[in-house]
Amino acid sequence: MARRLRPVGPDFVERAPLRLVFAREVSAPPEAVFRALAEDVSGWSEWFSAVTLARPADGGGGREVRLRGGTRFEETVLVSEAPEVYSYRADVTNAPGLRALVEEWRLTPAAKGTRVQWTFAADGTAVFRAALTLGRSGLGRAFRDAVKALDRRLASTST
Repeated sequence: MARRLRPVGPDFVERAPLRLVFAREVSAPPEAVFRALAEDVSGWSEWFSAVTLARPADGGGGREVRLRGGTRFEETVLVSEAPEVYSYRADVTNAPGLRALVEEWRLTPAAKGTRVQWTFAADGTAVFRAALTLGRSGLGRAFRDAVKALDRRLASTST
């Protein structure tokens, strides 16, 4: 059953009860990574294996996302500042125990491309927070695999 989450703003990334931060360097420039994140929303399922469907909603001000296993999100884009920051808030989900969620992708130039930092900021029941803390390594692996696949995808489209 889908339910509405607590509406939070971009500052939730810094004050959330549970913050998981992952970073990886890729060879693609920040502009290309930003375009893949913010402008090619439907392309997410091509490089992020957990995503089975992603599409823009509300004229680009939102997103609809479905994950493997059946989890669904209706999201609002909070920040879209090319080529540095892209963040969104989950407004509606069927994920049990989740109360609030903001994901932020921060891009900074690096020696050979871009440093991609993903912050998963959440609030939920004690059981949800414990499960997410235990699942941190799996979420980190999913991030690393996704960013690696995104970098390969961007390299193949730039040649």
